[in-house]
Amino acid sequence: MSTHVLSLLVEDKPGLLTRVAGLFARRGFNIGSLAVGPCEVAGMSRITAVVDVEDLPLEQVTKQLNKLVNVIKIVELEPTASVLHEHVLVKVKVDAATRPQVLEIVELFRAAVVDVTQEALVIELVAGAQRTAGLLKMLEPYGIRELAQSGLLAMGRGPRSITERIPRP
Repeated sequence: MSTHVLSLLVEDKPGLLTRVAGLFARRGFNIGSLAVGPCEVAGMSRITAVVDVEDLPLEQVTKQLNKLVNVIKIVELEPTASVLHEHVLVKVKVDAATRPQVLEIVELFRAAVVDVTQEALVIELVAGAQRTAGLLKMLEPYGIRELAQSGLLAMGRGPRSITERIPRP
């Protein structure tokens, strides 16, 4: 199985996300994560989709996506030529004895404590998948009480933009 990161520039229209997700499902692709939000061009959004492909060529699904009226551009992002980050919030059980150890782990991973109570810390990390997995593995022995993790956000490195040559209002 191979994993691919696709960045789609789309018109911000109701129902488009449903059509995109449905297209992946009909083709038998598993969506590992899906992140959607506005981009720098008014009236457009950016979809970052991580898809797992077994035997089917990815080209099939990109051709189908290009047929959707509201899809403007599709770019496959190579991990070595892109910034790939996800956002994670994790609530960890702490007491007076374990708090300093957990705070040391937070500092080691360059994460941030965003909420503090006597019994728990909420930790925030924006990082790549390996660093996120490492943080979670280190925090696991202390007791992860709650976890919220975003889909992957991705952007190509360098000066080029997915919105180049797109008419702006």
